[in-house]
Amino acid sequence: MTQEIKVKAPKRRKNASLDKRKARAGWIFVLPFVFGFIFIYLPIIIDSIKYSFCKMVILGGGQKPVFESVGWYNYKTALTDDPSYVQKLLEGLADMVFDIPMILIFSLFMAVLLNQKMVGRAAFRAIFFIPVILSTGIMETIEAQNVLSEYMEEAEGIESGSGGSAASEIISTMDIEQMFQGMAVGQGLVEYVSVAINNIYNIVNRSGVQMLIFLAGLQSISPAIYESVQIDGATSWETFWKITFPMISPMILVNAIYTIIDSFTTDSNVVMSYISEVYNKTDGNVLSSAMAWMYFLIVLAIIGIVAGAMSAYVFYQKRD
Repeated sequence: MTQEIKVKAPKRRKNASLDKRKARAGWIFVLPFVFGFIFIYLPIIIDSIKYSFCKMVILGGGQKPVFESVGWYNYKTALTDDPSYVQKLLEGLADMVFDIPMILIFSLFMAVLLNQKMVGRAAFRAIFFIPVILSTGIMETIEAQNVLSEYMEEAEGIESGSGGSAASEIISTMDIEQMFQGMAVGQGLVEYVSVAINNIYNIVNRSGVQMLIFLAGLQSISPAIYESVQIDGATSWETFWKITFPMISPMILVNAIYTIIDSFTTDSNVVMSYISEVYNKTDGNVLSSAMAWMYFLIVLAIIGIVAGAMSAYVFYQKRD
């Protein structure tokens, strides 16, 4: 006669999955930002929106924003009564259209070079990132007050014959035309390359972060892919356009959005400078708030258009 022995199975501990534990750890890291945004930045944002719909009145010997039936008066004033604001907006958009392709092309080109195996590769990477550190914070303020750079930008220097200063120009349009002589290159491209070369200092200063992002994307590509295309006999040119460029297209989208935001919010931006100038004027608080919010919406719309247009051509590698 067999006797059945019942064995109780051990109770399973209800442990959270690894993904949930990582998610909780992520919230711990972002909590300082969340609290700072809610208790510091959010009240400032709300006050800024209120100021854009207020008017300044004199009360008790000082000025105070009063929310009355102003409506969209400040916004209409900025667009219709202040021609400089619209002019600065168009100038800022033109600078963005010109600067962003140059920064993306230069940072991608340097990232591809710095990703190659060579002696002193780490030192070269550090050298190209130094301008990013030097062009932020107090160093940027010191550079903006540099007397020598101001003298170099003045037209009183050596005249180049084109109305500008030859001291601040590396190469002229005539030099580019001689270089492209015999090639079917339009005048617009010649002027674009000429301005890009003369603006190389600012391009290098603003390409450090993008360069690091491109380097991270290039290093994430499996070497086995390059080995397989080399066995098939693909050239370096074909490898770049068929393998490298599609694989880092998500990084191109990220860098494009980052560069747009950086270009629109830097202190050297003409629109930001003009809004600060209006803010320092009498009754400029409410008007500058309206200008800033219109500028924010324009930047947001441009980011959405660029992200939507580029997302259609971005290649995302499927990982099992």
